[in-house]
Amino acid sequence: MSRLLLLIAIAVVVYLLVKSYRRNTPRQDKRATEDMVRCVHCGLHLPKGESISSEGNFFCGEEHRDAYRK
Repeated sequence: MSRLLLLIAIAVVVYLLVKSYRRNTPRQDKRATEDMVRCVHCGLHLPKGESISSEGNFFCGEEHRDAYRK
């Protein structure tokens, strides 16, 4: 019986430690996310900072920008 109580006490301590650790971990800042845009030529979605903008449209690369212009 005492072994069972000891195991329960250890389980409770481990649970409380894990819960405390999860509460103290830093959360991702949602403001750090970037808007996604769609390539007009192929439809690929990519972050706005990685896209190429031309005449109000967004492209995934220079090749698609040039192909769209033709």
